[in-house]
Amino acid sequence: MMTANEIRDSYKKFFESKGHVIVPSAPMVIKDDPTLMFTNAGMNQWKDIILGTKEPAPRRRADSQKCLRVSGKHNDLEEVGHDTYHHTMFEMLGNWSFGDYFKEEAIDYAWEYLVDVLKLDPADLYVTVFEGSPEENISRDDEAASCWLKHLPEDHIINGNKHDNFWEMGDTGPCGPCSEIHVDSRSAEDKAKKPGRELVNMGDPQVIEIWNIVFMQFNRKSDGSLEPLAMNVIDTGMGFERLVRMLQKKNSNYDTDIFQPVIKEMERLCGKKYGFTTPSGKNGEAANEQEKIDIAMRVVADHMRAVAFSIADGQLPGNAKAGYVIRRILRRAVRYAYTFLGQKEAFIFKLLTVFIHEMGGAYPELPAQRELIARVIKEEEDSFLRTLEKGINLLTNAMDEMKKQGKTELDGKEAFRLFDTYGFPLDLTELICRENGFTVDEKQFDEEMEQQKARARNAAAVENGDWVVLKEGEQEFVGYDYTEYECSILRYRKVTQKKSSFYELVLNHTPFYGEMGGQVGDQGVLVSEDETVDIIDTKRENNQSIHIVKELPKNVEADFMACVDTDKRDASAANHSATHLLDYALKQVLGEHAEQKGSYVSPDTLRFDFSHFQKVTDEELRQVERLVNDMIRQDIKREEHRETPIEEAKKMGAVALFGEKYGDKVRVISFGPSCEFCGGIHATSTGRIGFFKIVSESSVAAGVRRIEAMTGQNCEEAIYALEDTLRDLKAMFNNAKDLKGVIAKYIEEHDSMKKEMESFRQQAADRAAKSLAERVQVVNGINVVKAVLPVEPASAKDIVFKVREAIPEKLVCVLGSVYENRPLLSIMLSDDMVKEHNMNAGQIIREAAKLIKGGGGGQPHYAQAGGKDADGVNAAVEKVIELANL
Repeated sequence: MMTANEIRDSYKKFFESKGHVIVPSAPMVIKDDPTLMFTNAGMNQWKDIILGTKEPAPRRRADSQKCLRVSGKHNDLEEVGHDTYHHTMFEMLGNWSFGDYFKEEAIDYAWEYLVDVLKLDPADLYVTVFEGSPEENISRDDEAASCWLKHLPEDHIINGNKHDNFWEMGDTGPCGPCSEIHVDSRSAEDKAKKPGRELVNMGDPQVIEIWNIVFMQFNRKSDGSLEPLAMNVIDTGMGFERLVRMLQKKNSNYDTDIFQPVIKEMERLCGKKYGFTTPSGKNGEAANEQEKIDIAMRVVADHMRAVAFSIADGQLPGNAKAGYVIRRILRRAVRYAYTFLGQKEAFIFKLLTVFIHEMGGAYPELPAQRELIARVIKEEEDSFLRTLEKGINLLTNAMDEMKKQGKTELDGKEAFRLFDTYGFPLDLTELICRENGFTVDEKQFDEEMEQQKARARNAAAVENGDWVVLKEGEQEFVGYDYTEYECSILRYRKVTQKKSSFYELVLNHTPFYGEMGGQVGDQGVLVSEDETVDIIDTKRENNQSIHIVKELPKNVEADFMACVDTDKRDASAANHSATHLLDYALKQVLGEHAEQKGSYVSPDTLRFDFSHFQKVTDEELRQVERLVNDMIRQDIKREEHRETPIEEAKKMGAVALFGEKYGDKVRVISFGPSCEFCGGIHATSTGRIGFFKIVSESSVAAGVRRIEAMTGQNCEEAIYALEDTLRDLKAMFNNAKDLKGVIAKYIEEHDSMKKEMESFRQQAADRAAKSLAERVQVVNGINVVKAVLPVEPASAKDIVFKVREAIPEKLVCVLGSVYENRPLLSIMLSDDMVKEHNMNAGQIIREAAKLIKGGGGGQPHYAQAGGKDADGVNAAVEKVIELANL
């Protein structure tokens, strides 16, 4: 039986023998593409070729691509673990032809690989072809059907509808019919009862699609119409996990050697056994405890893999966009481990050793970043486990309130608050409620969720018009050599966002650098004989610079001079070059593990994220600054190597970043010993940077630190500001020669006075407490102490605790206080009043605090509440006595 690694290698070797260039997987996390967060299909990295903005050389390629499908229309997250074949992260085996072979060769290659190389039984194979669409005037794909007839009987070729057999990149763009290949892996007995053709695309877990061959031949316009593509494209995708399952004759993807080593490690760590079950309840839910354990193990194995690859590709868990998606995946895994595997402490990070041992050979970024991945996952686990504890406590309190009020259904708004504020999943809320005899108002929860989604959609809504093509041709970027260049507009479109609109222009020649690699885009102007148009920003999309203007030029067909704002360009270039020197210096001071994890470069600032597992000391930061400034003073000339073959660049010692996509040829930038892959704009020499100063060093995430710094004129202005501050301080202390000593003396005197004042306050609190205790009133055998005093909050707390010391039994003490016109209410109960009389200071104070227009809470024996209305203090004190039923 072939192992998963052997199967992956066999695929690459087969297509290499057919003239395909084997390319490495692109990063799973997409950068510099505003339309997509994650690689969700093998074709994503070839968008610029498919859209016609980059030459397709070589024309035949193949790879195994890391993909993630957890958002948008490709969202498999909720199915993962509850069936045997859905995954968040998966590998897509793909082969492409860009204007080379088309339907016949693609089908022949697929057949040869599956039947001749992998030895699948042809009788188990079924294929689908597009049945056509009369409303779009597209006929059945008879060409693909006739190609399949060479290999399969007609009853194994099935017509498929537009949903299954017409692939589209998005609402607009390249599209075309496709052929799916399905495998029937049922037993001979089941096959005899019902033919496989009747189960294709019907959700049967044993009759599933493994390969999709897309024949891209149309372009979808924004009005919905189709036009032929200038170049036909073959784009195939075969689910690696499903293929391995077929070849290893398993009933589930999770039973293969892709997942079993991790699942066996999970069994060892948590003391539970994987039962090889599939959910037998409704909607894929577990019907018994063993199924729950199996679902949980599948979820954890899948999600750990997705998160580990994401971190290796440079995306850390966070609170926004891609980071939030990764955090959500990890938290889903933590929840399943917590609830069904009994893991109350960080657990998932312990699986990485086995996982990386199995996958590290094919994906070297995993072992290279083993420590970072483990630290980030563990910290995220620890954090969410604390949230789970907090969420369970909040939910328990809510259920206690429902019991008192006789309710059986948890308010959907409260369930949504747990989800939105604390990351508490609805299904866990429902599970805990169900165990305690409650239900959840799901309808209200869904309404709250939809409102939030609508707000997000409205905030991010973007409408792109069709590109208006003025001239055919490709854009040439000349910004490495020029800041001004003659040009004309190739195409433009209108973009509407948040009720405002602007235009995007593509120029035939441009010196404008489009935002990429952390460096902001250029600004400047387009100048013609008749007008000047401001370019307010430049973005990067599909390997082109997209120029943003508020208004179109009056004559879009005129000749223009594109002029970059050189002051801003030079400042950005200096900051970008400084990040390269900083990267080099950090490795010298901290060690080679200090890998770049992100950067941001603008005319005003630079930010640099790097892997390091503890705070960088002041001494180390000073060393880094000295190294960088020494290289600046040397005025090292920039060395630039364009279109360098990537293997040659690596031999030069150029530093490549994990998570970045590189082509066959790269640009290398060197400043002496600093040598990196980089496509950005740089200073001509280090002396142009001027001066380098670190502003701050902080933590971004587990194992990732951030340095913010400034250069050049900004450093000069910062020094002036510091001088002004020192001058003002000296003036405050009568121009003392020893400013540090004088300030230290003032601080010492301040601390001494503060201690004296605290002593006076404590004595006053003692006297007030003693006086109150002596004025105690006995009501129905209960010691009641009540008063309103003009004391600060700290004293109010001390007073009620000292009253409790003086009267330890049968005590109800309520103190109203007003300090700087802010009212405060404090309640203290003796233990016997809480236990024997069932009193709760926290509950009482919430009601009484309404009279001071405030709120608060606390423990059963002690609670405080602040408010806005000082006139209500007396009434609030009396309300406490009333609520105590005295």
